[in-house]
Amino acid sequence: MSQQLATRDHQPADTRGTSTADTSGSVVDESGGTTPFSYQDLSRLDEALTMSSKETGLRFTLYIGELGTDTRSTAEDLHSRSGGDTSNSVLVAISPGQRVLEIVTGTASARRLPDRACALAVLSMTNRLGSGDLVGAIVNGLRQMSDAAGHPSRR
Repeated sequence: MSQQLATRDHQPADTRGTSTADTSGSVVDESGGTTPFSYQDLSRLDEALTMSSKETGLRFTLYIGELGTDTRSTAEDLHSRSGGDTSNSVLVAISPGQRVLEIVTGTASARRLPDRACALAVLSMTNRLGSGDLVGAIVNGLRQMSDAAGHPSRR
């Protein structure tokens, strides 16, 4: 799922080089100490990633940073290198500077989280990103995808 962000009038925070990822319930900042996120923001992101993963049994990961010229290919590469069982994982990759949002699902997670559900999450996230709320966009997008994927025992 790929989406160009329609936020041409808003200049997002500079997040080049920032990578935030869920690796077993924690947010990892690889930016060398400079981050556009407060501790409260990081806590909200960590909680959203953790709860999404616990509720669905899928592993949600998050990347924020430049995605290069072929954003889809870069996102798919990040997904494949995210570790663990990538078939049961979902990557949300956002490049605010490029105004691009990519959602990559593994083969097993795609059965529970079809393109339509991802497209709805992207639409919701794009609206929040347009108003400058990066953290809120991510939290709400994760919540929407979690609701769509459901609990593994209920499927």
